[in-house]
Amino acid sequence: MPVNDRVATLFGAMALVAADAMREATERAAGLSDAAPAALACLVPVSAGRSIDELRRVVGLTPSGGVRLVDRLAHAGLAERRPGDDRRTVMVALTPRGRRVAHAVLAARDDALERLLAPLAATDRAALEALTSTILAGNVDERLARRAHGDAPLGGWMCRLCDQARCGRPRGICPAARPSR
Repeated sequence: MPVNDRVATLFGAMALVAADAMREATERAAGLSDAAPAALACLVPVSAGRSIDELRRVVGLTPSGGVRLVDRLAHAGLAERRPGDDRRTVMVALTPRGRRVAHAVLAARDDALERLLAPLAATDRAALEALTSTILAGNVDERLARRAHGDAPLGGWMCRLCDQARCGRPRGICPAARPSR
């Protein structure tokens, strides 16, 4: 099916507007830039923390970049290192302050996206939900395959700034958690 150049162009512009709005809002809420807001958000659902390696993969960093990110989070009092299951693994968990900031990051993300969606009527929002679910589900298989082969897409996981309670992951309806087959 040929791509309508206008649809692709508008979709690309919308994606950039949404990405910029989320980045600005979450960096402001976190008081840190780059991968820090996404790292905080992905630590929310795991009280025991994540390994530095897992965290750096989520946000799309090199191993040394992951260590520097954890250094920044620890220095800011937002996260702490904990021993892992073996001597080689270091876990990263949110401090109480880090948990509050992480929730502020997710709230800022939600606010930024709600402002973008404000012009849409309820029926338009429902249509957009169906369309974006289809687009996400149609792209998750390729991203998972690339990640499995060590060729992670730039920027890490698709869900790195997701509010997993809202996307439907716990209920099994997250389009990024369900292969498109």
